[in-house]
Amino acid sequence: MERFSKTLYLPYDIWVAITIKVASNSIQDLCSLRMTCNAAREIADEDIVHTSVSIPAPHAMRWWLYRDSDAIRFFDRCMESGYRELLFREALRELYMRRNHIVGLEMLQNAASKVHEAAKYALSMMFLLLETSRRQKRMGSNYFTRLMQLVYSPCVKQGALGF
Repeated sequence: MERFSKTLYLPYDIWVAITIKVASNSIQDLCSLRMTCNAAREIADEDIVHTSVSIPAPHAMRWWLYRDSDAIRFFDRCMESGYRELLFREALRELYMRRNHIVGLEMLQNAASKVHEAAKYALSMMFLLLETSRRQKRMGSNYFTRLMQLVYSPCVKQGALGF
């Protein structure tokens, strides 16, 4: 059978770049790409692709998606790959819905270590406001100070604050 396309002969890096671009658009697009050929299916299983998927905010997702076994497996795979936003969401779920503070705090620290600003802010506020050790209060203060530097440094450079 004659092939009309030479996509199978694309280098691995090009396949990864294409798949990441498609995955960053939507989950449905990633699923559609996976169904096109074996090469796309193999690349779509890479960790880097699972950390790049565009997952909508919880309020924008259908409630039954959390009950679907395929969706749960997909989200678990994204979490295992280190998807920062899902780690943060799951940490908040553990902390405030399941009231599992030890696991939730560990997950929040993991998300904060992966450069997730909202996780750093939540962690800094927890360390500063809760009765924790001096070391944890210092960590919370350091997180918060670094976040404020990130927020205000562009404003200071542009003169927006009047300094």
